[in-house]
Amino acid sequence: MSSTGAGYDLSATTFSPDGKIFQVEYATKAVENSGTAMGVRCKDGVLLAVEKLLISKMLVAGSNRRVHGVSKHVGMAVAGLSADARQIVYRGRDEVAGYIENYGSQMPPSMLADRLAQYVHYFTLHGSLRPFGASVLVAGYDVELKKHELYVVEPSGVMYRYFGAAVGKGRQAAKTEMEKLKFDDMTCKEAMKQVCKILHVLHDEAKDKPFELEMSWVCEESGWKYQAVPQAQVKEAEEWAKESIESDEMDDDED
Repeated sequence: MSSTGAGYDLSATTFSPDGKIFQVEYATKAVENSGTAMGVRCKDGVLLAVEKLLISKMLVAGSNRRVHGVSKHVGMAVAGLSADARQIVYRGRDEVAGYIENYGSQMPPSMLADRLAQYVHYFTLHGSLRPFGASVLVAGYDVELKKHELYVVEPSGVMYRYFGAAVGKGRQAAKTEMEKLKFDDMTCKEAMKQVCKILHVLHDEAKDKPFELEMSWVCEESGWKYQAVPQAQVKEAEEWAKESIESDEMDDDED
């Protein structure tokens, strides 16, 4: 028996006396050990950004992506075990394809997030399965309602709709920084700089491995289609973020 769960962590179907499901909590810990992923809902769209930690200097740029397209108008950013996250992404693509085949229209982001939450929750109900060690941010544009939306699906199968959200190791710190900003009044281009700054501030160069910043959006500029943010714009935002951080540090030193 595990000393942590006192035997109650042997199955995802077993509740501890205080109502916890340890397997789900362990899956959540796997997410917290991953690079930070952020999503913000702006006035003209939704922006996703991921701090993808580089496990090796020999890794080819763009490998093991953490942002994924699901349909024309919906994409995901993932944190946690990439293999687990990949299965959720594939499930999302299957759900979208099935919806288009049956109904002849694009699947609303709210319905996709709900279907994924049900799928993830199913893996917490059977002793022969284990929960997914991944959380996903779902960003999309509802073609019928003309609305852009952001959702988070957690390893427990819980699904929330957010104005701004973060998952991964810097989740709490990123949330604190996001609450100081009014993303509803910003465009995605403006928010991009602030998100870059937050991720660079949270990254500890002394402790953490180098990282590659991946960003994608679904917004007016992209024609409400889910696309990767052009690399030139990402670099421009990163340069602004680094200069802003240096300026803030100089101001602190003067004080």
